Amino acid sequence: QVQLVESGGGLVQAGGSLRLTCAASGRTFSNYFMGWFRQAPGKEREFVAAISWSGLSTYYTDSVKGRFTISRDNAKNTVYLQMNSLKVEDAAVYYCAADSEWDGKPRSATSYDYWGQGTQVTVSS
Repeated sequence: QVQLVESGGGLVQAGGSLRLTCAASGRTFSNYFMGWFRQAPGKEREFVAAISWSGLSTYYTDSVKGRFTISRDNAKNTVYLQMNSLKVEDAAVYYCAADSEWDGKPRSATSYDYWGQGTQVTVSS
């Protein structure tokens, strides 16, 4: 198993930046495909970004392309989500997730086996 703890959320003005961090503990971090999801009040959880085991491949939902960057440091058992040019509609609870068995569907929440507790991102206009 792997335990995930997110941090870095907070309140930011529209146009600002935040960097979310997900620290993993447990089994070998590099064995996990990692993803970020978010859930706004009254909405379903949605895919934001994902990164392959080595970090060479990344995936983004269209609404964050060019603004968000996912990265990982396997030596530190950490995955990051750098969020720039934040918009009011980016406000949500952001969750880190780990996928232990690749099924070719990095954008599907059901592909992920382990989840963090979430970190709140609030964007003011």
